[in-house]
Amino acid sequence: MSFRIGFGVDFHQLVTDRELWIGGINIPYSKGALGYSDADVLLHAICDAMLGAACLGDIGVHFPDTSSEFKNIDSKILLKKSFALISSKGYRIVNIDSTLCLELPKVKPYIQQMQQTIATILSVKISDVSIKATTTERMGFIGREEGLAAYATILLESI
Repeated sequence: MSFRIGFGVDFHQLVTDRELWIGGINIPYSKGALGYSDADVLLHAICDAMLGAACLGDIGVHFPDTSSEFKNIDSKILLKKSFALISSKGYRIVNIDSTLCLELPKVKPYIQQMQQTIATILSVKISDVSIKATTTERMGFIGREEGLAAYATILLESI
């Protein structure tokens, strides 16, 4: 049995006139994340963690922002495609641990729905998807509500 650990991180600016997608869920807020896709910071970090653990590069290698195919794409599709890539290399997901960093909005009411969405796409149990949230105590660009970040660690097992 072989295990591999991956780590992913993603950052996006917060701007007006954009929807805020986190963990595959549209969260009502006055700002949204700016990006080439729907800018789902959590799903992007998870994709990078998966791809990195399987030594398959990163999200930009597989879904470049120079391709019109990925303009405004739903990041749940990128998550499915990343999962297919690691599956084709003979890996399955054991568990995911992730942390969101943002001041507002408060995401606690949406975490279970995010876990369910991610677990369904990745064919794991909801208890295999940990999502936590924290602030930066008003420090830096996150503290000024100019952006948000997500970190994800994943454990893969060869099948």
